[in-house]
Amino acid sequence: MTLTCPARRQLLLGLGGVALCSLLPSKAVASRSTKGIRELSLYNRHTGERNDGSYWVDGHYQSEVLADFSQLLRDHRQNIAAPMDKRLFDLLYSLKTTLSVDDEIHVISGYRSPKTNGMLASKSGGVAKKSYHMQGMAMDIAIPSVNLKTLRDAALSLKLGGVGYYPKSGFVHVDCGPVRRW
Repeated sequence: MTLTCPARRQLLLGLGGVALCSLLPSKAVASRSTKGIRELSLYNRHTGERNDGSYWVDGHYQSEVLADFSQLLRDHRQNIAAPMDKRLFDLLYSLKTTLSVDDEIHVISGYRSPKTNGMLASKSGGVAKKSYHMQGMAMDIAIPSVNLKTLRDAALSLKLGGVGYYPKSGFVHVDCGPVRRW
């Protein structure tokens, strides 16, 4: 079988494309995979508690680790825990990856009961009356080895939810609600 010039050209282009794909780094192909491990290390500044664990393994969330994280992120004023949104942990993992740090994430506030949120809102205009903290969808965080402005900018770049910047209080608010900033 003899190929015409256009057919030969098309065949060579196709083979060239296959060869080019084989040169792509394996990381580009691996990024589509559901395999792997996502780990976080958390430190609650109010209770002094630490917890680290692999919350996602080979495409599956680890319910025991998530329950332990939710306990660490409880409302320390009322000693009430609530399940935290899994997307929040994915946001923290993406943030850690974006910053290329493996450091412990310091938690200033995780879950807030309605009673605690109401008390805080009555004392400060910076606390939303219908805060995502009450739905287990928000955290106020810091990473001591990362400049607060850098942490804020990295969180904004992800476009995974709300980002609030509180430099005087020493934390960045992140949540898995709509993308917005303040």
